[in-house]
Amino acid sequence: MNITIQYTFLPHTDGEAALAFYRDLLGFEVRKDVGYDGMRWLTVGPPNQPGTSIVLHPPAADPGITDAERQTILELIAKGSYGALTLATEDLDGLFEKLQANGMDIIQEPMDQPYGVRDAAVRDPSGNLIRIDQAV
Repeated sequence: MNITIQYTFLPHTDGEAALAFYRDLLGFEVRKDVGYDGMRWLTVGPPNQPGTSIVLHPPAADPGITDAERQTILELIAKGSYGALTLATEDLDGLFEKLQANGMDIIQEPMDQPYGVRDAAVRDPSGNLIRIDQAV
């Protein structure tokens, strides 16, 4: 049996800021940009992995969620406690410098971890925690 990851979902609170981060800074390609009823879903992914995508979706778009629940979700997103993603790159330091130079919210500078990886962490424009490992 061969199982692959096709989509993962992260919330976004600003479509243009999400594109500036995922497309312009990380170099992901935009695979879909869909609007509906004042909301926007963006599907992005690395050009060299056409079968793997990140769907950036409006937070709490479910019509069954109350305004209070929606507010709680937005607060969790802003704290980086709602969604997270780990990426890998061959040049962690170079990517980190690019993200830092573009004013991204830095959580952790590149460092060697005791469990055997070198990584850094930033928040995307919506507040999602993005960890980046040095590819081995």
